[in-house]
Amino acid sequence: MTELTTPRRGRPRSADADLAILAATRAALAEHGWGGLTMGDVATRAGVAKTTLYRRWPSRNELVVDAVAVLFDDLEMIDLGSLRADIEAVVQQFADLLALPESQAALLALFAEATRDPALRQRVREAIIDPQKRLVHQGRAAAQARGELPPDADPEVAAQDVDIIFDTIAGAVEHRVLVLGACADPQWISRFTTLLLAPLTALHQD
Repeated sequence: MTELTTPRRGRPRSADADLAILAATRAALAEHGWGGLTMGDVATRAGVAKTTLYRRWPSRNELVVDAVAVLFDDLEMIDLGSLRADIEAVVQQFADLLALPESQAALLALFAEATRDPALRQRVREAIIDPQKRLVHQGRAAAQARGELPPDADPEVAAQDVDIIFDTIAGAVEHRVLVLGACADPQWISRFTTLLLAPLTALHQD
């Protein structure tokens, strides 16, 4: 759960102020990188007092993770009537998000720093990665309801499958867009979905 959704006692927080701070964080990160990012600069960009910023986010790590996590809030798995259509739609959303300059700068800086900081890596997993696995759960549930995939026979195996599917999608799209700097166009997404679905449909037929 991110700071945006964590209930707190005392004076109600302003959602507009939070979003302004998170946007300012991404802008500062894109301009200065992780090493040049300061809480004072973020506060100035967002038009808030530094004390206000620290009350919301006690550390730079927490602030940057939430600034990135909020970018993924609008991703959704819409039931379009088939597993193929559902996957292609969410992959397109993800690719479009990663193509944004602010997303690229923020994610690359965050992931690079997380490789050196185990605590930050854990927070990235809890605040960004694990919540997005809901998309896989939703897609599988819709496909199972339509009879495209069999029901889960073993919860432990099903959880492992969700992890693998998520890692496959996230890894492939991030590699193409962030590492290669290539476009995830509809043709690429269609071919990727075909390769992703092949083992799933084969297992269902067995």
